[in-house]
Amino acid sequence: MIRSGETSMASEKTEEKGAAEMTIKEMQERKKELGFTYAQIAELSGVPVGTVQKVLGGITLTPRYETIMALEQVLGESEGLMLRESANAYMTKKQGEYTLDDYYHVIPDDMRVELIDGVIYNMTAPTSAHQLIGGFIHSRLLQHVLEKGGSCLPMISPLDVQLDCDEKTMVQPDVVIVCDRDKIINRCIYGAPDFIIEVLSKSTKKKDSVIKLNKYLNAGVREYWMIDPMKQKVIVYDFEHDDYPEIFGFDAKIPVGIWDGECEIDFAEVYEHVRFLYEREKK
Repeated sequence: MIRSGETSMASEKTEEKGAAEMTIKEMQERKKELGFTYAQIAELSGVPVGTVQKVLGGITLTPRYETIMALEQVLGESEGLMLRESANAYMTKKQGEYTLDDYYHVIPDDMRVELIDGVIYNMTAPTSAHQLIGGFIHSRLLQHVLEKGGSCLPMISPLDVQLDCDEKTMVQPDVVIVCDRDKIINRCIYGAPDFIIEVLSKSTKKKDSVIKLNKYLNAGVREYWMIDPMKQKVIVYDFEHDDYPEIFGFDAKIPVGIWDGECEIDFAEVYEHVRFLYEREKK
């Protein structure tokens, strides 16, 4: 469903669709460099493992555009996506083999990373707009809880979330709501939050919109919002009810689905909160 002030999914895809930046040979070399198996690439990209094998093995000569782009999102040199040269001293294993022990005891405390299915991803410092948007929305969610009561607790990053309750994944969403307080332990959130917001940036967009989208869906997150400050849009996934996302502009009032719409985030207010940053960039 497309709401007022939005861009349709079709036009968005047309706008963003362009030539792939990597050749199949470059992807093959990148696979060797990262030490990925076909199964790991399939899990990270959402492409069936058989298709991954055929494309990277040179059997499929004309793969679909969507397949190439999904593979490129995993194997490409996107800004800050995976931990690279600056952390080589700490990279003692192949990507896909890291665990929480490495997360807590090998990676330095001053280096922000996420661990997803054994792969370590670098987290660059957030922008001012990123922090202002996340903080503003968190304050509105917290205000709702303080007024209405209930067991749900909004929380804001930096906060570790042991999403799958295993030793291979630890993420840091920007804003979460946890309604089962047994999941909140001193060290982290142990299990899937009910609600997650990620504020997209250039360096995290691929990870948040592909890898983490699939992780959140499979882990049991009920609702996921992706906020794109550059395009001034919000993509909302109601995993409990809808098969397709809803796309909103920064002029919309968006209901929080897990609270049955009792709480709305007015993105006109969100925009006003950060408008000075947009106006400054226009000068």
